[in-house]
Amino acid sequence: MIGIAGGSGSGKTTVANRVRAALPVEDVAILEHDAYYRDRPDLTYDERAQLNFDHPDSLETELLVEHVRALRRGEPVDVPLYDFKTHRRSQQVRCVKPTGVTIVEGILVFAEETLRKEFDVRVYVDTAPDIRAFRRIRRDIEQRGRSFDSIREQYYRTVRPMHLQFVEPSKRHAHVIIPEGGENAVGIDFVTRFIGSALSR
Repeated sequence: MIGIAGGSGSGKTTVANRVRAALPVEDVAILEHDAYYRDRPDLTYDERAQLNFDHPDSLETELLVEHVRALRRGEPVDVPLYDFKTHRRSQQVRCVKPTGVTIVEGILVFAEETLRKEFDVRVYVDTAPDIRAFRRIRRDIEQRGRSFDSIREQYYRTVRPMHLQFVEPSKRHAHVIIPEGGENAVGIDFVTRFIGSALSR
């Protein structure tokens, strides 16, 4: 069970995908902590858009922990699908089957002790703030249909303060720190080789 944490836009997903690509496809599954954002049908769209999505309370981490433990027991799980344009969970789910390696990635996966203790290996992707910010802007505009003004407002209101309060301090729980995210081929190769050796035991 591998945890990959780091700030928004740090390259966590790139690292996870490169690790998966280097191993037999049937041996690796990826869970995104983002899929576990709490559904808030009681709120209007405008109210949901103002929620603090960078605080640990915004995520149903207890469900993710249940799923991680079920996968350890060899049981498949139904992972939620979250729509970032409407800020709602889909009615559909994604079935994930147990594999030799499960990667769980997200900005806050080391912030909660109950989840953090489930990981055999904890990797923190440490990328400069300006690079993370530009990556986030590009992603939110291209993939989530957001305006630059809304991205800027959210960044100063919640993203940056929550990073400083929760994400950055969680780095101390990492076994391995990979500087410069997905651009660090040596760091990714190190992690991949370690996981591969564990699988072959």
